[in-house]
Amino acid sequence: MSSGELLRYVALGDSQTEGLGDGDDSTGLRGFADRLAEHLAAVNPGLRYANLAVRGRLAGQVRAEQLEPALALRPDLATVVAGVNDLLRPRFDAAQVAGHLEAMFAELTSAGVRVATVTFPDVGAVVPLARPLRPRVSELNSRIRAAASRHGVTVAETGRYAVAADPRLWSADRLHAAPLGHERIAAALAHALGLPGSDDGWTRPLPPLPPRPAHRVAAAELRWAAGFLAPWLARRLTGRSSGTLRTAKRPDLRPL
Repeated sequence: MSSGELLRYVALGDSQTEGLGDGDDSTGLRGFADRLAEHLAAVNPGLRYANLAVRGRLAGQVRAEQLEPALALRPDLATVVAGVNDLLRPRFDAAQVAGHLEAMFAELTSAGVRVATVTFPDVGAVVPLARPLRPRVSELNSRIRAAASRHGVTVAETGRYAVAADPRLWSADRLHAAPLGHERIAAALAHALGLPGSDDGWTRPLPPLPPRPAHRVAAAELRWAAGFLAPWLARRLTGRSSGTLRTAKRPDLRPL
């Protein structure tokens, strides 16, 4: 399917696809899916776009809640990006998570939908306290690549470039991309899909940051742990999700 035939785009996923870190709930979230839709609309002015993503969703929940509505919209293109919320849970099972992703790949591609996904960056480089999770990220990425290959799914390899861990691409909570990060993810997907005007500029590093004294780095880590890690752990312990009572921000196909 050529880029000129991608007139109906549906995004499935969790908070990254919803757009957290790029805008806010009062002014509106943008995010990489909105930005990719803008790339697509530049090629196809008649594009219609739906975003079914809801923050906090695990891969199995994305499959259970979003796959059938996505298929009902009969998209030409779908992005499926999920798994990070699973990766952060104590009982992470890479095979199970990849199985949910592959099931979505299979059903969408069988319906004639062009599907795109991403690999994930090194979380240990973004959040030093998360370094023990590096093997999980590597295994999940390997399984995503294998599943994508089996179903002809396009993969934007954001996980293979060091710039993906640059702190300037991440919001203050380090769990969600900042506007520049969402911009780069959208550019990576546009490039992987071969959209006119796209290139590999998203892979290039930003100008180097000046070194910071060790005490400032340590102080920043403590502030992050108190301001973001502790509340996240509290939600996990109480079984609450950031997506409780949330619904998709854009459940129907609409022009931009």
